[in-house]
Order: sequence, then C-alpha cells, then structure tokens
Amino acid sequence: MAASIPDRIAVHPTVRKVRARPRRAAGTVDADWLRRLCLEAGVDDVAFVGVDNPELVSEREHADAALPGVRSYISLVVRMNRDNVRSTARSVANQESHRSGEIMNEAAHRITRALQDAGYRAINPSMSFPMEMDRYPGRIWVIAHKPVAVAAGLGVMGIHRNVIHPKFGNFILLGTILLAAPISSYGEPLDYSPCLECKLCVAACPVGAIKKDGEFDFLACSVHNYREFMGGFTDWVQTVADSEDGADFRSRVSDSENASMWQSLSFKANYKAAYCLAVCPAGEDVIEPYLDDRKAFMDLVLRPLQDKKETLYVLPDSAAKEHAERRFPHKQVKVVGSGINGV
Repeated sequence: MAASIPDRIAVHPTVRKVRARPRRAAGTVDADWLRRLCLEAGVDDVAFVGVDNPELVSEREHADAALPGVRSYISLVVRMNRDNVRSTARSVANQESHRSGEIMNEAAHRITRALQDAGYRAINPSMSFPMEMDRYPGRIWVIAHKPVAVAAGLGVMGIHRNVIHPKFGNFILLGTILLAAPISSYGEPLDYSPCLECKLCVAACPVGAIKKDGEFDFLACSVHNYREFMGGFTDWVQTVADSEDGADFRSRVSDSENASMWQSLSFKANYKAAYCLAVCPAGEDVIEPYLDDRKAFMDLVLRPLQDKKETLYVLPDSAAKEHAERRFPHKQVKVVGSGINGV
C-alpha cells in the first residue's frame, strides 16, 4: 500500500498523472534482453556476475557504498584497434586508448539510461581516470573492473596484469555497471587462461616491471608509464618548486618533457608505454601471425618498441634503473621521484 501523503500533494497535477498510470514492478532482469541491450549500445562483449560472488568479496563494500542495494555487476568489453596500440608513436597508441575509453563510457551511459527507463536503479562508474582523489594515494576507483571481468568469464589476468579476452586478447578496455536487481543468469570464470606465457611482455617492458617468474613491480610500472599522471605530475611540480630559477628548471626538465606535460594537462594524460599490451599475441583474433612465424611477429611488433629511442623514468637505486641501463643502453634513463608520500 502506498504511503499516505498530504492532500495538497495528492492533488498536484504530477502526482495525479503518476497515480493514474499503470504501475510496473521491476523484478529480475532477463539476461538475454540485457545482453542485446549492451551490444546494441556499442560494446563488443558483456557478461554478468552477482555481487555476492565469492571471488569478489573485496569489492562488495565499495559496490554497496556506490549503489545501496546493488545486486549485480554488468561487465563490459570494448575492443581497441591492435596496430594503433602497437605503434611506436605514442600519440597513436594513446589516442586509441582514449577514444576506446570514450566509446566505453558512452555505451555504459546509454545502457544505464535504458535500465533506468525500464525501472531499474543502476550506475556506470568511469571506465578510467577515477576521481575519488580524497582517497589518493589509496583506492581512487569505485569498482575494480578487472576482477569483475574475470569472475564474469570475460577473460583471465595475464602475467602483465591485464585481462586477456579469449577472442580479442588484451586489446580491450573494461567497464562495469552496478545494478540494483538480480539478473536471470550469470557468467562463469573461464576454465583456462588465454595467456600463452610466451613472456613477450617481459621482453618488451622497458623498466623490467614484469618478471619471468610472474612477479610484478607496480612502482616501476607506475613511475614510468604514468609519469604524466598523479604521482608524476606531483614530482614535476616539486621540481618546479625546487628550482632556483628558470634556467635551473630548464636544466632539470627538457622542453619536450614540459610540452608533453602541458599536452597531458590540456588534452588527456599520455601513457609512456603500453608495450606489454602491444606485443601480447594471445586471443583467437590475435594469435594467427604469431603461430605462422614467431620471428617475423617479433621483428614486426616487439623489435620496434625495444629499439625506440625514448626517455625511461625510474626511481634512484631501483631494480628498474638497473634493468633499463643494462637492457636498453640506447634509451635515456632519467631518475625521478614517484610523487607519492614525498618519495
């Protein structure tokens, strides 16, 4: 029974109009309908998983905080164009990442709108560039897309810490919609890993963040790849503050570095490397050239990235610094700070 409301509200035209229309009860969402909705919105694959899935225990409190009453995750996949990601021109690779991210966010927005219009509560957190900066340098994202995708059956994490889709490989971006309703059927994790353990990602990483034994040096990766993101920007600002004058600053930071930082601030942040993604041959749509001729594949995809002359950003006295200087003597190695907690 509807709660009683004051007479002055009961006679309001909006209230009278709403009370006169048929009521609809939003129950379980049909999985087939939802899948069609997602694909028509522009994503390339989708799967569903319940919030009470034991593999996602760590996400539950964050999901509840973001959408009270959340019952399901909708995990979304958008493909990236492979040769763009493989390009030695960072502008080409970065533009592919940013454009694919825009497609993901736009598709998630449309799906959420359709769910809302159907009577369901749902939210679509950002695919990337999270904004919960009051938590920085802790967890600044609403939902971790990767474990949700793995639990839903959209791929398995490779040793490079990226999800590898069974068909599209790691040339994907992920998104998640939170839904305050159950879905009629949920996905299951893959019963195999698409990762070939070929170790090409190990060979490609310019700062040695990916180890042959499966270990991952997150700080080495973040200091270089995210040089123009949060921590790197903080370190750059500190360099500005510590410089005695303009000449001193320009002796510490090159014109090209300043121009690149400006571009990241005015347009979108530049990733310094996505080489682990670029060289990965896993996935049904990706693997054929690797199987046909491994040497030709490496000459075409791996070698140009290894041979590229570029600046590598590393922490002082770090394993990344030792690796970069030993493995890539033709690349400039620059010692910087992480920008995190004054380090």
